[in-house]
Amino acid sequence: MSSLIIIPARMASTRLPGKPLADIVGMPMIVHVAHRASESGAGKVIVATDSKDVAEAVEKAGFDAVMTRADHETGSDRIFEALGKIDAHGRYDRIVNLQGDLPTIAPEDIRAVAGPLDDPKVDIATLGVEIEDAAEKANPNVVKIVGTPIATDGARLRALYFTRATAPWGDGPLYHHVGIYAYRRAALERFVSLSPSVLERRERLEQLRALEAGMRIDAQIVASVPLGVDTPDDLEKARTRLAEKLDT
Repeated sequence: MSSLIIIPARMASTRLPGKPLADIVGMPMIVHVAHRASESGAGKVIVATDSKDVAEAVEKAGFDAVMTRADHETGSDRIFEALGKIDAHGRYDRIVNLQGDLPTIAPEDIRAVAGPLDDPKVDIATLGVEIEDAAEKANPNVVKIVGTPIATDGARLRALYFTRATAPWGDGPLYHHVGIYAYRRAALERFVSLSPSVLERRERLEQLRALEAGMRIDAQIVASVPLGVDTPDDLEKARTRLAEKLDT
């Protein structure tokens, strides 16, 4: 099966304006993410954006970019438009939606996300990490996967729910959801055709739309949570991490 990694990037961030072009050790953040995707070897890399400046920065770095509308509400809508423009004939069977604000994500985790799609019953795949920090278990900004193990080594879950609450109750591990997805092409097409669902609106979690529609999501468990850059403080942390990586 052929995979395509699409990185949605929009300039209209309220907490960090111009986020895709934020400089991190001499390189725009969106270009760092494209490099992590390329290093994964998981598929062809495309940046989908509503900004000519972002497209120019990506292309200057040697990657491909496609212009999309500015009015998309979600990254999934943006990557679906991009897919239609660059692959109208259906060459790619698996589409990875990689957020453009994860400059420190491990390439091997990008490679791992599509693994659950080897099971033909799985529509969408994602990543999870076991929560070790007690404070994160009660943090509503840390989205948890409630799922049932489908591998004897605990390396994969079938997602039953996603929540900002501390769940499930009782003894046992809790899992932090990492918001990178791999879709079957048909699953992506179906997903973007659905209206926002009741639980999606309540939890403010887009992936619940798929579960409420009866779609199956499996999560591959990996070792670390990538740093998502949403604030100026996050940006400084990313600069520090990547500067240290360059020094090693």
